Amino acid sequence: MFTAIENNLKVGIDLVASLTDEQYRDTRAEPYHSSIGGHVRHILDIFDCIFCGLDSKKVNLAARKRNLQVEQDRAAGIAYFELILRQLDAIRDADMDQIVEVSDDLGSGMVKCNYTLGAALAQAHSHAVHHFASVGYVISQLGLQLPNSDFGYNPTTPQENRVN
Repeated sequence: MFTAIENNLKVGIDLVASLTDEQYRDTRAEPYHSSIGGHVRHILDIFDCIFCGLDSKKVNLAARKRNLQVEQDRAAGIAYFELILRQLDAIRDADMDQIVEVSDDLGSGMVKCNYTLGAALAQAHSHAVHHFASVGYVISQLGLQLPNSDFGYNPTTPQENRVN
């Protein structure tokens, strides 16, 4: 699991490094007008919530930091990726079966569920893949190039179903 998450986050670093700050924060893509930087910040905030909740075993996914600098400045985005990668590496030997209480606002108030730490990380990874697909759409709308032909695809998507 760790290798898959690390590889996916490193693809994110490669993408951000390939852009200008203007491209990174561009919100012209319709219909949501979300920037690549906004997606990056959101992806990493989910991982950050997990790491912030480890000591108490209470992960609040609604307590995202929403650091606007990460959305606007590629260097801040890359630094956030690197922080998350260091935090991920620091828990490599942790018990992935330990229970953490995960809370989030699903639209009608806070809901709490028990997850294993491994399940929380797997969900954060899947969430990142989903948002990278959205980033791929933004990249297309802005007339930019994807960092590689696998960007934004779930690893289980058959190669013949990928448009390259």
